[in-house]
Amino acid sequence: MVRALGLPFDPIERAGETWERRFGPASAMRAATSVFRVQQILLARFDEALRPHELTFARYEVLVLLTFSRAGELPLKVIGSRLMVHPTSVTNAIDRLVAAGYVARRPNPEDGRGVLAGITGKGRAVVEAATKALTDLDFGLGDLAEAERASLFDVLKRVRLGAGDVDGIGPAGTAVDER
Repeated sequence: MVRALGLPFDPIERAGETWERRFGPASAMRAATSVFRVQQILLARFDEALRPHELTFARYEVLVLLTFSRAGELPLKVIGSRLMVHPTSVTNAIDRLVAAGYVARRPNPEDGRGVLAGITGKGRAVVEAATKALTDLDFGLGDLAEAERASLFDVLKRVRLGAGDVDGIGPAGTAVDER
């Protein structure tokens, strides 16, 4: 469970007021700091929901990605790329999922040095149960109405596109001329 701050004031708003007096406009600082605080809150809520399934959110994401794949298995380098995490993090998650019996590992026949991770029947069962726990929690966003969640996604997507998450797509969702 996320630790409630229980403060008599909003610390981000207070920091914003001080920021404006000292440095100037604070809207970007307040928004970015809020995103980081919400990330802490969401991860704590996810951890609480996934703990009974002996999963972290990172391991849950790997299992979901494997269930979404056609063959139920993917090369570790593809898992890292799709989840936007470092190869070491992928290896660690796969090691723990293998130990739990949720994933099996085998050499990639198309890449002599590569490894494939495939979801097991036990892994598929835990994904179903863990997904129910997270959806029952509205992925930690139950404080927002459906329309607000959709708007939040749209706003944050512009930041992701601006950072190049999708090749050739700019922040406004338009194609970028890369000549």
